Amino acid sequence: MARPPALEVLHADTWLVAVHKPSGIPSVPARNPQDPLSVAEQLSGSLGPCEAVHRLDRDTSGVLLLARHREARVQLGRSFEHGRVAKRYLAICRGRPARAAGDLHLPLAPDLASPPRQRVDPVHGRRSHTRWRLLAVEQVDGEHRSLLELEPQTGRSHQLRVHLAWIGLPILGDRLYDKRLPASPPRLALHAAWIAVPHPADGQPVALLDDRADLPAPPLLATAIDRWMAGQAAVSPGRMAELRTFDQ
Repeated sequence: MARPPALEVLHADTWLVAVHKPSGIPSVPARNPQDPLSVAEQLSGSLGPCEAVHRLDRDTSGVLLLARHREARVQLGRSFEHGRVAKRYLAICRGRPARAAGDLHLPLAPDLASPPRQRVDPVHGRRSHTRWRLLAVEQVDGEHRSLLELEPQTGRSHQLRVHLAWIGLPILGDRLYDKRLPASPPRLALHAAWIAVPHPADGQPVALLDDRADLPAPPLLATAIDRWMAGQAAVSPGRMAELRTFDQ
């Protein structure tokens, strides 16, 4: 088994740990013993038992929160359940949206004929809501690349990937949902860049930024990513109460 990329700890206290999860590392223990060790398994030697309180797709990079004991897991779980968590992602997509921002309300259900894919299903799907905003556009080899800020308002499996593919903006490197994937695709260009959550000990807001977005970005989009990161770093966690978060 190949040695997994090193994890970077963004925050650690006696209640929770936040790490930068590289693309290719599972959030939770994988079923295949040949797969890389999960984030919790890698941390156990230095920080003891930890449990991820939410998930990132294996190919998605970004900030991942883990609880260090049962009470922390219960409190963080309640925050996710009751809509007190805000998240922002960055994605590089193929194509260019017709508008500068929007909301996607597309119910999602498992694609039973092609697991682990999900599909838009107005009849049997669960309500799914994604808010998006265009940050920059650049032309590469005759095709537009768009940098989007994404705010998931619900937390369905593959939600961001399915929603963007459905409107004709597949995320670059998406092996499941991009129907025009090149022969040698780059990594999935999706990064969980920012999360705000009440601290499980006292409920005070904690905002965490993962600026290690190793996305396959052309020069103009790379500059836009740096500019966005600088802007997020300047936002006070005390503004968390003003943020629109999950609606279940």
